[in-house]
Amino acid sequence: MIDTVLAASAALGACVGLILGLTGAGGAIMAVPLLVFGLHLQVSQAAPIALLAVGLSAALGAALGLRKGQVRYRAAGFMAVTGIVVSPLGLWAARRLPNAPLAIIFACVLGMVAWRMWNQGNKPAAQAAPRTPPCQLDASTGRLRWTAPCARALTGAGLIAGFLSGLLGVGGGFVIVPALRRATDLSMQAIVGTSLAVIALVSASGVVAAAAGGHLDWRIAAPFTAAAVLGMLGGRKVADRFPPRRLQQSFALFAGLVAVAMLVKGVLALLAAA
Repeated sequence: MIDTVLAASAALGACVGLILGLTGAGGAIMAVPLLVFGLHLQVSQAAPIALLAVGLSAALGAALGLRKGQVRYRAAGFMAVTGIVVSPLGLWAARRLPNAPLAIIFACVLGMVAWRMWNQGNKPAAQAAPRTPPCQLDASTGRLRWTAPCARALTGAGLIAGFLSGLLGVGGGFVIVPALRRATDLSMQAIVGTSLAVIALVSASGVVAAAAGGHLDWRIAAPFTAAAVLGMLGGRKVADRFPPRRLQQSFALFAGLVAVAMLVKGVLALLAAA
């Protein structure tokens, strides 16, 4: 029985890693649904396991980005601190919410991510309109200018990402990346690298809190995470062979179907309880 659980956990982790490597940070949101349907875990049980896999994968990506000078570590640290503050609150809420409403909340978030990725993959790249973001690069130093509007924008994104990280076990890249695109004039490479650094730091705090509370099942988490990291590395090697827009559309369609399944599961559970 234990061998079966280990094999199933490793297989699911490899699937998550492959999706992550092919589609980017947003693919990590599939970890929780696969654990829920594949191993019949509750969302609150799957969330810390997903955080561990997401955090290690993001840390690897952030380290590679840091070596290339693509991570804005001050902005990442600032956002991570705000996220770490509220991540335990999300964990606390996840342990107290019944599984059915938690599954419905997750389904809604996953549906939103699927819709956004479908639109991105379905539309040709458009010329960005001129804008003045609150966080701008200083041409003389190459660093972001820190102002009150800049701090507010990054704080808001960090708070939302941190709470959802604790509540649902998601990395929060689907919050952080759009927030950095709106709030800064950084390149896309710097945005992705900074986002991965934030995800790694916030996820680490959630994993530590879950492990300290005895809510992390290492029998499932260890093989799942190891396979996810290996799957991500494999996915990155073959990602260039597929058109990015097709990958986005395929992931969006798959994520949408999973979101519907999670929603139906949650609604049926609510009806059964009533």
